[in-house]
Amino acid sequence: MAGRSTNEAATNVPRHGLARILVLASLFLRWDAHPVAIEPPPDSARGSSSNARPARVAGDYAFLIDTRTGTGTSDTPSAKRHGDGTELRPHTLPMVGVPHGMTYWTPQTRASEKKCVAPYYYEDIQIHGFRATHWLSGGCVQDYGSFTLMPVAGPLRVAARDRASDFRHTREVARPSLYQVTLDSGVVVRMSGRSRSGIFEFRFPKGEPAYIVFEPNSDEGLGQVVVDPQSRTIHAENPVHRIYQGHGKRAGFSGHAVVVFDQPFAEFGTFAGTKVHPGTMSAHGPDVKKTEAKKTEAKKTAGANRTAHPGETVGAYVRFDLPSDNIVRAKMGTSFTDIARAKRNLEAEIPEWSLAAVHKQSQAAWSDLLGRVHVEGSRDDCIKFYTSLYHALLHPRTMSDTDGSFPAFSRGNLVEEKGRPYYGDFSAWDTFRAVHPLLTLLAPKTTRDLVRSLVRKGQDGGWMPTFPMWNSYTSAMIGDHLSSIIADAYVKGVTDFDAEDAFRLLKQNAHDTPPRNEYVDGKGRRALPAYVAHGYLPLEEPIAEAFHEAEQVSRTLEYAYNDFALAQLGRALGKDVRDLEKRATNYRNVFDTSTGFMRGRHRDGRWATPFDPAARQPYFTEGTAWHYTFFVPHDVAGLVELMGRETFVERLRAMFDAGYYWHGNEPGHHVPFLFVYAGEAWRTQDIVRRLQDTEYGLGPGGITGNDDAGQLSAWFVLTALGLYPVAPGFPYYVLTSPLFEKSTLHLGEKKFVIRAKGTSSENRYIQSATLNGQPFTRAWIEHETLLAGGELKFSMGSRPNEEFGKHNLPPSMSAP
Repeated sequence: MAGRSTNEAATNVPRHGLARILVLASLFLRWDAHPVAIEPPPDSARGSSSNARPARVAGDYAFLIDTRTGTGTSDTPSAKRHGDGTELRPHTLPMVGVPHGMTYWTPQTRASEKKCVAPYYYEDIQIHGFRATHWLSGGCVQDYGSFTLMPVAGPLRVAARDRASDFRHTREVARPSLYQVTLDSGVVVRMSGRSRSGIFEFRFPKGEPAYIVFEPNSDEGLGQVVVDPQSRTIHAENPVHRIYQGHGKRAGFSGHAVVVFDQPFAEFGTFAGTKVHPGTMSAHGPDVKKTEAKKTEAKKTAGANRTAHPGETVGAYVRFDLPSDNIVRAKMGTSFTDIARAKRNLEAEIPEWSLAAVHKQSQAAWSDLLGRVHVEGSRDDCIKFYTSLYHALLHPRTMSDTDGSFPAFSRGNLVEEKGRPYYGDFSAWDTFRAVHPLLTLLAPKTTRDLVRSLVRKGQDGGWMPTFPMWNSYTSAMIGDHLSSIIADAYVKGVTDFDAEDAFRLLKQNAHDTPPRNEYVDGKGRRALPAYVAHGYLPLEEPIAEAFHEAEQVSRTLEYAYNDFALAQLGRALGKDVRDLEKRATNYRNVFDTSTGFMRGRHRDGRWATPFDPAARQPYFTEGTAWHYTFFVPHDVAGLVELMGRETFVERLRAMFDAGYYWHGNEPGHHVPFLFVYAGEAWRTQDIVRRLQDTEYGLGPGGITGNDDAGQLSAWFVLTALGLYPVAPGFPYYVLTSPLFEKSTLHLGEKKFVIRAKGTSSENRYIQSATLNGQPFTRAWIEHETLLAGGELKFSMGSRPNEEFGKHNLPPSMSAP
């Protein structure tokens, strides 16, 4: 594994090893004239983990995190076997800020907002800016509404390729609350941030002209900038465009930014492309789709203080006469509503000029959430755990301003709602599996606000979205998984939202199809009438109005699970859900008994030919029959009955033994736990430990594929604790052997301790267990048991105990 430490000695990192790491980290963080004081909380400090107030944790867990993990090419076995192109990229960034922030702050090595091009890659040797980014961490997507600052020492250079400076990773520090780098140009950069604002310090070399270049990153050339030398500010707009359904259309809102400097401008101007316009105060890029006449008119109306540049990258620059310490400071506020609120966000979050203060606030925000889980084990495992937890806490993102304003979903008009945060960018097809269950466990009040935001999207747009990104309908992925997210939250006790309206909107998705123009725009389930009419999606249904066309079998299976989840919510609300429960069995309609696999089916009932379960087929999503045959998370008992227990187990074994399992993509993430439903929990313990050891590592290649808004990372976090939610919507977790000898979950006013003395790669098998001192023989545990507090204690060994978990199997829809 690339970047793996040679120090394998078991150390109690969060208590003793962490202290040494903090000392070393503080040395790396030193600034010659202005060191940042890093003071970890005392080991004895511990408080409530309620969302309402920060938790004090035993040490700063963020110092166990290198945010560059996943910024290279995946080098795990699964990635090499199954990955290709962008699938070999975890697509994470070395971002600083706070959990679920509106804007993150990252070094930029790629100047683009293009799909699947992340702002930073570890192998790049040049930095050409420091970006206020809205990139979806771990996703093969596109950035939007972003802005870049770059310090330039020497002659003015404005284009990204010209102003870039070489850098070395040995002169780089990347933590969740602070990024620092010494560029080969001689400029030293530090930055930290809060949810909607960031702060920068640029130390220039003596004797060189000192410029800062600012650029809205609009690939369409639609950015706008205004320089105000009197107030020492630059403000800008970068319009957001849709992707997938509605691709290329305006999303109805923009990224807005205001930058304030602590030094007066000695010189300023704007630029378009590589052409500089000294002394001009504003520049804009007209819409490249406008007629030539309108472009010409825009040029004619451009006065001495305004330039118009159709389709070109525009930006601004300023030069400074340096103070005695050669440091120029900048603060940037951002907003999705307007410039005025970007300024208010900055004033509310970073009123002073202290990077150290912002760093401390960001550090505290991370310590609150990271500290809700305290694990004790080897140094490398602790680093992997907290780095994974960091990645799992980045999204969904805050969309609302400090005053509660946000752009209405799919419409863009301004909404003000005091006191409630509003979130966006739900990569639901990925994150319903582990990210959202993890948040529901550790941060239920955050989950409440996330669900409220989802319901609000449905209310604003008229239909519940299926994959709400860029504050718009997208139909980017398959399924209707907001039903899973919302139902799972409700059955686990997060009920403080308009559940009746949530059910109404989700039921509308399950039963109705919107008018044609709205359907094409991304509203509603894809091909719902055919699904209802046949009980499956036949191969003759092309599903053209979607980014993922066809994929009929995968859609059938995911719709069946979605209907189960919605039925769970409806039952809890006292609704008649018999039709949904019947549709939840539709997975049986694409199961071919002659082959024992899920398989494409024609309208007349014929099976697709030829058939190779290991081959990619257009009726599966990002996988094969091996992956999707086991996507019946809500009724594993029913699948076992269909296949026969012996065949079920043998197929599962073959999937892993023959290398068909692909951990770098989401459809199979629950599969290692299915042995538990056949009474062979020991096989799950074996395979999960293998995956933990081989599919997660340290360094830039240490994530096994697209992290997809933290899903791969959340899988590691939960399984390292010995838990996994196979079927969100059921309030229980399947158990596996914990990675750590002791894990403490701080769940509100209670704590739940999981002990596994002697656990290791060799001692991966559970021999026996006790819950609060009483024998515990099940390989699953209820959510409410964790919330009640207590201790689950495992005895571990190097040989399987085939009796543990053999009886009293986890609930399924057909075997509750």
